[in-house]
Amino acid sequence: QVQLVESGGGLVQAGGSLRLSCAASGPAFSAYAMGWFQERELVATISRSGGSTSYADSAKGRFTISRDNAKNMVYLQMNSLKPEDTAVYYCAATGRAFSNDASTYRYWGQGTQVTVSS
Repeated sequence: QVQLVESGGGLVQAGGSLRLSCAASGPAFSAYAMGWFQERELVATISRSGGSTSYADSAKGRFTISRDNAKNMVYLQMNSLKPEDTAVYYCAATGRAFSNDASTYRYWGQGTQVTVSS
């Protein structure tokens, strides 16, 4: 079983940046594709190896997902933030090699709040 803990959320002005982190505990982190979601809506996903990524249209060009399998960490760098990015962001893990479907993600963190002021 994988346990996920997000951090890095907060209050930022429009145009600012935040970096979300997700720490995973449990065996074989590299066996899981990872994703960041707003509630159950896709923000970004990354494959087991990190070689493939996918983004929601709203995130393309502004957000970057990455992972460090040696540290059991996944990150979401968020730049040029907009008020509409305000949400609780969840880190999630799936046993699939890669997935954009939230229903395939079995393990979820508790979420971290991102608030963007105008």
